[in-house]
Amino acid sequence: MGQRLTDEELSTLKTGAFGAVFMVSNADPGVLAMFRESFAAAGAIAEASGVVKEALSGGPLPELPRDSALEVESVVLPALRRAVEILVAKAPEDVAVYRSVVLAAADRTAQAHNGVSPAEAAVIERISAALGGSA
Repeated sequence: MGQRLTDEELSTLKTGAFGAVFMVSNADPGVLAMFRESFAAAGAIAEASGVVKEALSGGPLPELPRDSALEVESVVLPALRRAVEILVAKAPEDVAVYRSVVLAAADRTAQAHNGVSPAEAAVIERISAALGGSA
């Protein structure tokens, strides 16, 4: 078992994960779709374990910019990269869990509304790259 994460580190993991889902939702907007997508993503997050589950299931939702997709990405992608760095340093056994939960949540979000659009696929690719993997 790795080291305990600080509240700030847990918040970084959460910002990255929920922000990734928000980025995918924004790629193909629609109010009804967002409700469906958030429930789909919640299913992926419920499958998390270890510090990843602790980070994603407790506390308030992260504050994300809502003005533009570019602003959201400028917060979320660095948070994803930082989250992986934190896990590599403190809980290396949870790196793969975090990557798979974030990508599963992003993918489920995209699938929830008429399949994955090209815009959503491009966002998922950027999320995957920030996590240090390939889509």
